[in-house]
Amino acid sequence: MAAKGTAAVISRRELNRALLARQALLERSDATVVATVEQVAGLQAQLARPPFIGLLTRLRHFRRDQLTDALHDRSVVRVTAMRGTLHLLSARDYLAWRAPLQAALDCGLASIVGDALKTMDMAGAEKSVRALLARTPATFEAIRDHLGPKYPDVNVRHLAYALRLTLPLVQVPVDDNPWAFPGSAAFSTADSWLKARVSTKAATATAMMRRYLAAFGPASVTDAQAWSGIPKLAPVFEAMRDELITFRDERKRELFDLPDALRPAADTAAPVRFLPEFDTAILGHHDRTRIISDEHRRRVSTKNLQVLATILVDGEVAGTWTIERKKRRAVLTAQPFAPLPARVRKALVQEGEALLAFTEGDESVECEVAIK
Repeated sequence: MAAKGTAAVISRRELNRALLARQALLERSDATVVATVEQVAGLQAQLARPPFIGLLTRLRHFRRDQLTDALHDRSVVRVTAMRGTLHLLSARDYLAWRAPLQAALDCGLASIVGDALKTMDMAGAEKSVRALLARTPATFEAIRDHLGPKYPDVNVRHLAYALRLTLPLVQVPVDDNPWAFPGSAAFSTADSWLKARVSTKAATATAMMRRYLAAFGPASVTDAQAWSGIPKLAPVFEAMRDELITFRDERKRELFDLPDALRPAADTAAPVRFLPEFDTAILGHHDRTRIISDEHRRRVSTKNLQVLATILVDGEVAGTWTIERKKRRAVLTAQPFAPLPARVRKALVQEGEALLAFTEGDESVECEVAIK
């Protein structure tokens, strides 16, 4: 371990093992769902199932109801967060991070709505929507219908989108569909859902960046900005410099880290893993070469901004996977980017069978793992 204040060189493989250890991908954990969501600094939740699969691949005895229970008891929330996208965060983290995240959300708002924001009565619209949601959670379709008559001269879709980024909202879990949030899911104000005032006033991101490093370090300022969407974080890291250690990667870039964070040896064994779409381990850095090559990154990130489900072999993205269900038959197909040794294929089949048992959850379904 480098001494505090030094800038030792850290290899790409050492960065890989540090990331895997902090993301609970070297060995499954017995931690709670809430603790794991906090450990990995949130799980992206644009789609319904990926967070469940992300927890399955990280926890030793994970069941679906453990996450749905956490959503219903409000210890975990589905909210607009990093990069302006939906994430699962612990309630504690959301309350602490929502204010510093407003800078990221403002960037997203400016890029989508632009100058039209100047013509919007944001204060009046927020007051109106708060009153609506105080009566009952509402879908964004209902919110748009509510706003339309009040603001006939404004693009109501832009107005509703602006409120999504400026008004703290929580997507309410669905009682009759515990493992999915349909596209028409309803929202409540975070204040009422969490029984706490959620601030959006400008706030320093220092505590949030400590948590980022704990989950993704060693990392650069650019990495932290890419993960969070918060611009201009260099002054934050400069202010933290005395409490951090620094490294140089193989391309001489400065990386920051917490002194006592996990940094396993480069030769630490890494098991095969199936990661879901948009997994946080893939999206935590600007430079993602510690876990996926630039060539393979182009094969995983699609033109319509999807991030495909991937397989990890020796800690690095080595292919993609899908599940296709037809009546009483489900097939998980893994598509490696290159031929794999027999022992790795066997391990993928074993891991894939466990994944199918989790996703299908019905002994009458015939399951198969196919490796192309």
